[in-house]
Formats: sequence, C-alpha cells, structure tokens
Amino acid sequence: MTLPASAFAIEPLKIGVADEPYPPFTWKEPDGKWKGFEIDLSMAICAAIKMQCVTVDAGWDDLIHALTTKKIDMIMSSMVITDERRQIIDFSIPYYSTAAAFMGPKGSVLVLTRDGMKGKTIGVQGSTTHAADVQSKFGDVATIRTYPTQEEANDELVAKRVDVVLADKVALAEFLKEPQSSGLAILADVPPGERGITKVGAGLRKEDKALTGEVNAAIATLLTNGDYDRLAKPYFDFDIYGLLRK
Repeated sequence: MTLPASAFAIEPLKIGVADEPYPPFTWKEPDGKWKGFEIDLSMAICAAIKMQCVTVDAGWDDLIHALTTKKIDMIMSSMVITDERRQIIDFSIPYYSTAAAFMGPKGSVLVLTRDGMKGKTIGVQGSTTHAADVQSKFGDVATIRTYPTQEEANDELVAKRVDVVLADKVALAEFLKEPQSSGLAILADVPPGERGITKVGAGLRKEDKALTGEVNAAIATLLTNGDYDRLAKPYFDFDIYGLLRK
C-alpha cells in the first residue's frame, strides 16, 4: 500500500520562492515575513494536505537545482510549465494562467514584428520563458539584455537604459502602480502563439509522486470550493485563473 505524502512528513515542507520581490505574487516584508498570493496559496495547499510548511528563498536560477537536491520540496514562484523544465522536474496542475506584455514609455508605439523591433534594446529577466522567446523571435534584430531579477530590468527601463521590458502582464501592472513608473505604460500584449495558454504550476521532484498527487487534489479542491477565489480577491481585480476555466 502506498502511503500519502503527509505520512512521511517529519520536517516541515519547504516551499521555494525566488529571493526577489515579485508582487503581487511574492515579496518579503521588512520583518522578514513573506507575503503575496503564492504565499497564501501555498499555505492553503499545505493546510489541505495537512502538512506544516515553511517558505525558503533562493535565487531564481537556483530554484530547480534547490528542488532536485532537496534543499526545498516544492517551487511556488510563478514558474511557467514548459516541456524543457518537465525533463528535469514535475509540475502540479496549473494554478494560474498568465500573459506576456511589453512595457515602455507612455505614448510609444510598439509593433511586434521583426521590422518593428529592429534596433530596440529589450530588457528581460534571465532564465525565463520570456527571455527564451524574445531571443528566438528578435535576437538578431534587437539587443536583448537579461537581468537576474525583474526588478532590475524595470529599473533599467526607468533609467532609460533599455527601450522596453518584457514580463508577465500581471507583474508589470503591479509595477505601474509605483511612483517611479509614472511615465511608463503597457505598450503591447504578446499573443500566446505556439505556447497556447501560458500555465503556471508548482514544481515538484519527479520521484515525489505521492506528494504531487496530494498537491493536485488540494489545488482542485481550492478551485471548486471557492477558497481559491477568496485568496485571489485581495490581489487581483480580474480572474487570475482566466482561460484555464474554459
């Protein structure tokens, strides 16, 4: 008989998040406590599977390595589900959908064609699907600058050292609420294209099948009993689960 993952819980489950602020999903308060939608959702998942959990931060580039080397037990850090990542780790069922967008100076016109992007300097967070996509589509006609964090890419745009940045539209919309972004705006949405709906899930080790099953069941329950919408409401004025409901 296969025991549930919770039967093996001797220490708290370690939930891994990137060590950069990524509001409204994750950020650290001055007292050191992590806040945000993904923090609340991960704690709700832990309650559903009856496991104690702690939040552990690591560099974005190190999250998958931290998972496979058992420094953390689950990634909850807006990680897009891709075939490339699936070769190394497993994912839960999706817990939100996201779209990409370009942000730049208000009043600018951005045409997402090779001619339209020719000569542009584009800022993007490294080791992301956005970085891979923009390099593939425009790398030979535009200058692509990658940064360790989205915050650094945004700062470069404010300082006018890049022309535009590419990121999740939800995160960019949150940044646009800040005073330093008063001269910026969303210039263009990126069509889903060949990726279809971009899905975000919890990253888990391939060998932790029981835990993955419990996490999937917990997410499904939160989505059907109304708790997911209750958790999302303080952070979003739209349906973050979006097209995944259809």
